[in-house]
Amino acid sequence: MFSSSAIDQGAWRCGNLTPMNDWSIYYNPKCGSCRTALMILKENNIKPRVIEYLKNPPSIKDLNMLLRKLRTAPIDIVRTKEPVYGELKLDQGEKSREDLLRAISEHPVLLQRPIVVKDSHAVIARPPEKVRELL
Repeated sequence: MFSSSAIDQGAWRCGNLTPMNDWSIYYNPKCGSCRTALMILKENNIKPRVIEYLKNPPSIKDLNMLLRKLRTAPIDIVRTKEPVYGELKLDQGEKSREDLLRAISEHPVLLQRPIVVKDSHAVIARPPEKVRELL
């Protein structure tokens, strides 16, 4: 059995663990939108699993799961203004789904944030109040 610290460090990504609750937030503690979205959840007595994706980058499998829950395309979860987006030449020509997901997994700074997940639904909480769609 995994300890909670193993889960916090990304062991949940192996696909063998069940989340501790129905809510998760892909979170960057330096991001004001992330902090506000988390505050909204806590104000509604929701304690989500906080996934610091810069420390524990999502796998391609994780990203595919997020895209299903978001009901969107990979480009919609990419931060296109990040310098690494241009450095990887992602702005040149049409990139495949696999190219974008690999880039996000290898360079998690490219992941749009915050992403809040509840069961089979998710939202990109920009603005943070968008998290209320899941309440």
